[in-house]
Amino acid sequence: MEIKQTERRSEERNITALYYSVEFSIKELSYIYQFKLRDISQKGMCIVVKENSPVLQHIKINDLLDMKYYSVETADKTDTIITKIKHITKHAHGRFQGHSLVGLKILNKDKDN
Repeated sequence: MEIKQTERRSEERNITALYYSVEFSIKELSYIYQFKLRDISQKGMCIVVKENSPVLQHIKINDLLDMKYYSVETADKTDTIITKIKHITKHAHGRFQGHSLVGLKILNKDKDN
């Protein structure tokens, strides 16, 4: 007999089927950062950021960022979406040793390009 588990996360897992990466800038930093979207955490969609990245010094839980999401369909299709930082989890071991998982939650789809 198969037991079906209820999805407990607020963000659906299939968002990574629509988008492969996100791009954003931080006002205090002069670079645009791009990260591959991951669906590896039980807490939902995230990006993996090196622990020594300046990004981690300028974001915190509950921050809202305008992120550009790149479509898996075609490289020139993007959506700008208001995204909330849900968690920042340091990984001390395993595959992502030396990195932090930054959990993302889509709040509002602002515009299509």
